[in-house]
Amino acid sequence: MQNNAKDSSGPVLDGKENLAWEEIRTEHLVQDEWIDFRRSAYRFPDGSEFEPFYSYSRKDYVVIAASDEAGNYLCVRQFRQGIREVTTEFPAGGIEGADGREYDAGRRAAGAEAALEAAKRELLEETGYVSEHWRHLLTVPSNATIADNYAHIFAAENCRKAGGQHLDETEFLNVRTCSPGEIEELIRTGRFQQAVHVLAWLLVHFPDALS
Repeated sequence: MQNNAKDSSGPVLDGKENLAWEEIRTEHLVQDEWIDFRRSAYRFPDGSEFEPFYSYSRKDYVVIAASDEAGNYLCVRQFRQGIREVTTEFPAGGIEGADGREYDAGRRAAGAEAALEAAKRELLEETGYVSEHWRHLLTVPSNATIADNYAHIFAAENCRKAGGQHLDETEFLNVRTCSPGEIEELIRTGRFQQAVHVLAWLLVHFPDALS
């Protein structure tokens, strides 16, 4: 297999790498209120063309590494149809767009719910807990290869119980409180399966990585 990558002594930040692809054709295979799933053709930097590439749009979402007043973390247990397993993970959920769809066709459309407000709402709805101590940790692409949405990762500390759950009609989940050691063991044994949620844990426990 030919290797078209070029060696670099460090990151190139001046935009002169000429690596961007040009999208020349797009077909919307599924475009409903839930997803915009596309098949596209691209022109490469050397002028050649290739298809198909598949991608989809979903709305941005938040992930909350939330700890209570005792220093334990609030986790949820729910079924994930992609891997067909019940997972343990942090509270998380989508940022509501202006039109109520499950994806944002305009990307950052006016009227979209702010990420922090979405994080506060999701924590309360899924766990019944609230916090007055919030930190934004990082915003990263959810899956840069195939999706165009972003994950906004937050830490919430000293969370306290303020009520019961308020779940959507498609949500069936249980709240579980985990000590830091229990979460580390879940990650080590492959039972904390969501990649962005593992990243949230690392960002909370290795804050110097962001400095």
